[in-house]
Parts: sequence; structure tokens; C-alpha cells
Amino acid sequence: MHKFFVTPNNIIGKKAIIEGDDVKHIYKVLRLQVGDKIIINNSQGQEYLGSISDINKSSVTVDLLETVEHNAESNIQIDLYQGLPKSSKMDYIVQKATEIGVNSIIPIITERVVVKNEISEFKKTDRWKRIALEACKQCKRTLIPEVKGPMIFGDLIKNLKEYDLIVVPYENKEHYGIKKMCKNIKNEIKTVAIIIGPEGGFEEEEIKSMEAIGAHIVTLGPRILRTETAGIVTAALLQYELGDLGGVKE
Repeated sequence: MHKFFVTPNNIIGKKAIIEGDDVKHIYKVLRLQVGDKIIINNSQGQEYLGSISDINKSSVTVDLLETVEHNAESNIQIDLYQGLPKSSKMDYIVQKATEIGVNSIIPIITERVVVKNEISEFKKTDRWKRIALEACKQCKRTLIPEVKGPMIFGDLIKNLKEYDLIVVPYENKEHYGIKKMCKNIKNEIKTVAIIIGPEGGFEEEEIKSMEAIGAHIVTLGPRILRTETAGIVTAALLQYELGDLGGVKE
């Protein structure tokens, strides 16, 4: 069944109003008609079974029939801090991180970020948010990940102190990977920060700064992964070990 997200303001009583690009998609691409059933999400995690009652070129009206008890979110909150990559690589990162269940995606500006002086990068946040929304529809998530504007490294260090677990893949690290790290974890983990360097990697001083606040510097194995791959792989491994990827642990 197709799912659509609306703002809370677009739910009035027992009706929901779909506006924007989804309207054209509904009647031109999906060819949905009055009476067809769809799922409505209020963008805050609550979902409803709905029946389309009116379709026009500017909006689609949906009668809300009943609430739906559905939660496709992980039991752990993972925030991905991604060294700002070149070109359109961030589009791919946002899409795949959403599918894996990442809670929020924050581009970071480190010493080796090539595009750190390009103001245009700060204007791409709206596009990344749209990509996260479309990925949410495809993978049937309950909540839309938050995509924030770029953050400088100094502010990142301040933010990291709030997490139960900080994971930093680093190409120069040896003999300490995610498997060993997870075996050594004694406390319950609810919040995780993944920190990924840009194409040029991290400076040694940046690694030391993160180590100083308790970050786990880990290897992802003998093969060096691209920046757009490293965060996705790390999130998937952590979702498998600590979250719900592969099914709930008995």
C-alpha cells in the first residue's frame, strides 16, 4: 500500500490533505482513484489507513479510517556525521542512510573537506531533505530522518559528548574493529554517533580530538572504503550488532 507524508497542519479532524509534488504523482504516475486505500503519516510517527475521497490538480483529500500501529524505527538512535564530500555523493549517502534507519544526517566540515568554502553546499540541504523523504516512502519508515546543515569540526566535538557510543572508522587503525568493540560494550546503548571523514580522510589531530572524548576509532577491514560507502557500511554493521537489522534478537 502506498504511503504519503503530510504535515500535522494538513490533518483536520478525520481528513488529511495531500499537497505538492505528491498530488501529480498520485493521479498521473500511480493512477490512484477515489476509493483507493493509502497510508497517511503525519510526519511525527503516527500513521493512518485512509481512503481517497477527492482528487484535483492541487490537492488530494483522504478520509482517515483508523490509526495504524506500525513502527519501522530502530531501537537505537544513530546519527551520521559525514565529512562533506564532493559532487553529488551526499545525495547517495542521505538516501542509503535513510533506508538503513539512521536517525539524522549531518554534513561536517573538517580540515580536508575540499568544498568547505563553497556557499552552494549550504543551499543543498533542502534537496537532501527531499531525498530523505522519498527514501522514507520507499522503505516504509515511520519517521523522516532529520538532515541538518553543515557543521564545523569544533562544534562536532561539543555535540559528541551527549552520545552513549561514538564510532570513527579510520584507515590507519588496525586490529580493532566493530566486532571487538561491540563485544567490549558493557552498558546499554541507546544513542550512537558515526563520524566519517571526507575523501581525504581525517587529520591525525582530528582523530586525537575524538579519542580524547572517548570515541572508538575502528577499522572496517583491510580494504579502504570510499567516504560514501564507509558511513553506510558502519551504520549497517551497528544496526546488525545493536539494532534491528536482520531481525529482532531473541
